[in-house]
Amino acid sequence: MNTDMQRRLADVLHHRSAGLEKGDPVSLPLTTSTSFHLPDVQGAPYIYARNGTPTWAAVEAQLALLEDAEVVGFPSGMGAISAALFATLKAGQRVVLPSDGYYVTRVLSEGFLAPLGVDVVQIPTLDYATADFSGAAVVYMETPSNPGLDVVDIADVCARAHAAGAIVIVDNTTMTPLMQRPLDLGADLVVAADTKAPAGHSDALFGHVAGRNSAQMARVRDWRRLSGAVPGSMEAWLLHRGLETLEVRLERMCASAAVIAVRLAEHEAVRALRYPGLPDDPAHALSRRQMQGFGFLIGMTLENATVAERFLERCPYLVRSTSFGGTHSAGERRARWGDAVPEGFVRLSIGVEPVEALWGAMAEALR
Repeated sequence: MNTDMQRRLADVLHHRSAGLEKGDPVSLPLTTSTSFHLPDVQGAPYIYARNGTPTWAAVEAQLALLEDAEVVGFPSGMGAISAALFATLKAGQRVVLPSDGYYVTRVLSEGFLAPLGVDVVQIPTLDYATADFSGAAVVYMETPSNPGLDVVDIADVCARAHAAGAIVIVDNTTMTPLMQRPLDLGADLVVAADTKAPAGHSDALFGHVAGRNSAQMARVRDWRRLSGAVPGSMEAWLLHRGLETLEVRLERMCASAAVIAVRLAEHEAVRALRYPGLPDDPAHALSRRQMQGFGFLIGMTLENATVAERFLERCPYLVRSTSFGGTHSAGERRARWGDAVPEGFVRLSIGVEPVEALWGAMAEALR
């Protein structure tokens, strides 16, 4: 980790310290008020909770430090994705989406953007490397892809998309700004579901949009205010607390994932394995250049759906959950959601359990 990121992480922990008065609480107070005292409107920092609250401001300040950009918070990752798409697209324009990325983004685009006159084009993540973006207004990518973990060169895609006149949006949920920095690589906007690793405890929905273009971010902020897609104060408070331990949790999760991926790759029950940290993984070389770590997600293919479900049922240290990035390890057979993966494909999210205890339980469940 470079010196600049170390400083940013320290600032995340102390970003409120300079403003504390004698006797003030060190921990962020939870402000639940929806209205604020307004004898005069001019100069008031808070007017109405749909516009902003002190708790939102605190967590957005943390995220802005990590992203080195302006940040707008949302009540979920999909809230952030919706805002970024609706703030940058209009009828008659074209958006390019990954056909193998997070499926809800595709459902949103097909169900709401297309009927409004947006031309929705879907291509596999790996095809972004050679795609012609002529005519596209927005190029939206997710790398590593969820759940397949394919990786594409962000800087190269951004350069070609910008040459074609497109805005680039990158979903950085799987990596977080600690391990991948799309804005530094040329992206216009970053979207992320902070519900995952940043909050980290599977108890708060949150998302954010980050960007360095003030006009684009003003559109995103207006979308939140006018649509009413606003986060709750309790969720913002929980994310603020989670971000304070993000670095140490990620260090444990990624280290454990690296150990477990090697062992799974050698296991006779495993038909195929995807983890960018493995030297023979197709994404390894690019991931080493583009990312500051290989993440905590592993894609494992077992013989069939029955074997995969039996493995998940038998492993006591894998929560059978559709989310990822929590302190607990989780596993899910993704084909049940319609993802274009084999029936025996399991997405594993490695948590903070002691690695040998976790591996022992997984190995026993694979027998």
